[in-house]
Amino acid sequence: MPAFIEAVDLQKTYHVGKIEVPALRGISFSVQKGEFVSVVGPSGSGKSTLFYLLGGLTRADSGHVTIDGDDFARLSDSERTRMRKRKIGFVFQKFNLLPTLDARSNIDIALDIAGTNGARDAAYFDRICDLLGLSKRLNHRPSELSGGEQQRVALARALINKPAIVLADEPTGNLDSKNSEIVLNMLQHSNKELGQTVLMITHNPEAAAYGDRIIHMRDGEIVPPERDPQWTLKTST
Repeated sequence: MPAFIEAVDLQKTYHVGKIEVPALRGISFSVQKGEFVSVVGPSGSGKSTLFYLLGGLTRADSGHVTIDGDDFARLSDSERTRMRKRKIGFVFQKFNLLPTLDARSNIDIALDIAGTNGARDAAYFDRICDLLGLSKRLNHRPSELSGGEQQRVALARALINKPAIVLADEPTGNLDSKNSEIVLNMLQHSNKELGQTVLMITHNPEAAAYGDRIIHMRDGEIVPPERDPQWTLKTST
C-alpha cells in the first residue's frame, strides 16, 4: 500500500548571520492512511521544522514530502496552498484565534478560508463542539475563554473541514492535565472514528502514548528511543 505521508531525505539548515544551524539531517519515514503517529524528542531536535515541512508551510533544502501522492516540491505556491486547505488541519501550540471573533466564528473561519462557507455540516459541527465541551461557550470571545478552551476551539477549527490529515504541534504544551486529556481524546477520536490521519509533535511521553506509533528525533535525525535521554528519564520516573 502506498504511503499516505512520505518524507524522503529531508534536510533543512537555518542561517543565523554567518552561522549555519542544521535542523534536519536527512529525515525519511512514512505514515499510512489512518495512522496516529507521535513524533517526540527534546527541544532543538527538529520536530517543529519537520512539522512545517510536512504541512507545506516551508520548503526543505533538499529531499521531498509527498501527501497522498502529491509531491510538495513539484507544486507551485498556489497549489501548495490549495493542498493545505483541502487536506490538512493544523493545530498549533499557540492558539492563533482572532480576538474580535467569538468561538463559533473562529471555528467557521476555516470554512471561509477553504472556500466552503455556507456549506457547513451542522450535525458535524455540533458533534465536534459537544465532544470538545464547547457547546455552551460558542458565543464567547477568546479573552473570555480559558487557555484550555481556546485550544479546544483551535482544534475544532482544524477539524471542521474534515481534513484527511491533522498535524498537531505540541497541542497540549500549554494545558493542564484535564484540558490535555480532552484534546488528546479528541485527536484519538478524529483518528479512530472519523478516519483522519494524525501526526502529533510532542515532548510529553503521556501524550505520545495516544499514538499508534512513536518516532523519536534527536539532533535533526530519527533515532532509537534509547538515544533520547530526556525520553528515557521521563518514562522511567
